[in-house]
Amino acid sequence: MSTRWSLLVPVAAASSLVFSSAALGQHAHGEAAQPAAQARAGAAIAPIKPAPPGALLALPQVPFPPARPMAVVQQVYEFAARHPEVLQYVPCFCGCERGGHTGNHDCFVKGRAANGRITEWEPHGIGCQVCIDVGRDAMLLFNSGASVTAIRDAIDKKYRPHYPSATPTPQPPSPRRKT
Repeated sequence: MSTRWSLLVPVAAASSLVFSSAALGQHAHGEAAQPAAQARAGAAIAPIKPAPPGALLALPQVPFPPARPMAVVQQVYEFAARHPEVLQYVPCFCGCERGGHTGNHDCFVKGRAANGRITEWEPHGIGCQVCIDVGRDAMLLFNSGASVTAIRDAIDKKYRPHYPSATPTPQPPSPRRKT
């Protein structure tokens, strides 16, 4: 029995090293990048430009099955591309903050050009049921006319009680008053 355990410990340690090494450098968002510490401190974040109209980059091939039907996955990825002004203010609850994510947007988009064009997708979201469900709920609320603040509140209310952690996502900016 002790021989089995002595073999498992190095394997477990090596696999956790591979995961943490891969997770550390994978979330650059070009000019839109915001350090996680800045988001945690509640600092205002720069708005991310949405993807321009037209075709989007094909989703990456992944070695795991999609968490939801591919049509749903594609809808949520497109929503992330076209509406970063929503998902950058919506937290994710799957534990992806350990990989540097600061909001649900990061579960889907890994890189954007200055004009908002997607340069690289984040493959994590394809296989993560929590990411897809949070993004889809936000999309449906947005499509029904809900404000970003109302979307954030609804997502927090639905998911936060059931998950031990969340991304350090900043609150949406307050709507400007008309004078």
